Amino acid sequence: MTGLSLSRRDLMAGGLSIAGLSMAGLTTVNLAACSPTGDDRAGSLADLTLRVATYRGNPESFFAEAGIQDPSYKLARTQFAGGNLIAEAINARALDFGGMSEIPPIFVAAQPGNQVRIVGVLRGDVNNQVVLVPKGSPVGDFRQLKGKRVGYVKATTSHYILLRLLQEAGLSWNDIQPVALSPQDGLAAFQSGALDAWVIYGVIVYQAREAEARVLRTALGILSGNYLITAAKEALDDPVRFQALGDYVSRYKRVFDWINADGERWAQARAKVTGVKADYYAQEFREKSSLNYLEPISEAAIASQQAVADTFAAAKIIPARVDVRPLWDDRLSSFLK
Repeated sequence: MTGLSLSRRDLMAGGLSIAGLSMAGLTTVNLAACSPTGDDRAGSLADLTLRVATYRGNPESFFAEAGIQDPSYKLARTQFAGGNLIAEAINARALDFGGMSEIPPIFVAAQPGNQVRIVGVLRGDVNNQVVLVPKGSPVGDFRQLKGKRVGYVKATTSHYILLRLLQEAGLSWNDIQPVALSPQDGLAAFQSGALDAWVIYGVIVYQAREAEARVLRTALGILSGNYLITAAKEALDDPVRFQALGDYVSRYKRVFDWINADGERWAQARAKVTGVKADYYAQEFREKSSLNYLEPISEAAIASQQAVADTFAAAKIIPARVDVRPLWDDRLSSFLK
């Protein structure tokens, strides 16, 4: 089986189960149905539908709350469970724009006709990316996880954090029992006692901490704090779609000003949309290592991602070294200044 055709409704309702399929090794996913218009080339902005990826409760869903008016083009937002799936969807020509960490583009860089282009950098939090252990666990140091079951999310920051911590501890991938799981599957496994440790990110960290988990280590000092905004090469090459992308990222940049100004307001807005307790979001905001800023690409950001890619290559997680520079495209930089 090389592909899976899913409707946009299936994606929005069942992103986590799709993540499970991807983690199981299904890497080619046909997501063309994400787009209501297919591979159209609109003649004007008014005719265009910009296909944008979002995560549950993430900033791209809060334009109205931030006081940002609707654009002249239409927006089709599709919810995904992770940046790895967004990268796959861009490559399947099902999306024009999406956000992710430094890691997913590395995993698709060698694919024939790769469409993923990095167009900007979101500076953000790394304290919400952690290694969790059960509250009663005797483990006090990562080295004590030798031979233990450690959950992670493949092709994400979780995967990279695990690699780096193994290096720091003088351990290899074969010294632990790594278990690749989607975030929700990982939560279920962790809560059931099937994992000795779990490398995970986002508000789910605070849900687990309140119940039965403690933080063994945060990603501070491991992750760069660079999160990426990406666009499809074909969308950047199309003059009208490029115009829409530029307008969209300038609006997106303004959302972060609204978020940074009032963490409690942001927590309440997210809770209303997701049903997750506002207290979790408020705690996440209070414990941030950095506020969020959307910036143009830079040489430092490219070098940071290259170091990440080299780590994956050295560990033979990817088959060969990847030169990340061709992934970066500065055509939208003027909209991010």
